[in-house]
Amino acid sequence: MVRVILISIVVGQATWAEVAPPTFFLEKSCLSCHREQKIPSELIYRRYLMKYSTDKTIRRVMLAYLEEPKKERSIMPKQFFLKFPKKEPMRMDKAILIKGIDDFIGYMDIKKRLSLP
Repeated sequence: MVRVILISIVVGQATWAEVAPPTFFLEKSCLSCHREQKIPSELIYRRYLMKYSTDKTIRRVMLAYLEEPKKERSIMPKQFFLKFPKKEPMRMDKAILIKGIDDFIGYMDIKKRLSLP
């Protein structure tokens, strides 16, 4: 009986992946507005991942969109803009913007959310 409980605890902990909380910058600059406007951050990241598949490409495309947001550059379908407002250009230093994108990708990364027993 003790063996069964011990094995179930070990397997349970191995399959429960811990995800680090978002950084202060990411929470303040990105996620708080997404929550306030009810824009699904997870959906957006999944769309980027399905279309571009590599972190390097996702970073490049996100940076281009944040610097100059246009519907043509967006990953979201045209109907998305009927419900949500068009993004204003980010007036930040490029290095800070890159750090924010890195934090976003690190926080949303599905590899960190998966674990094998």
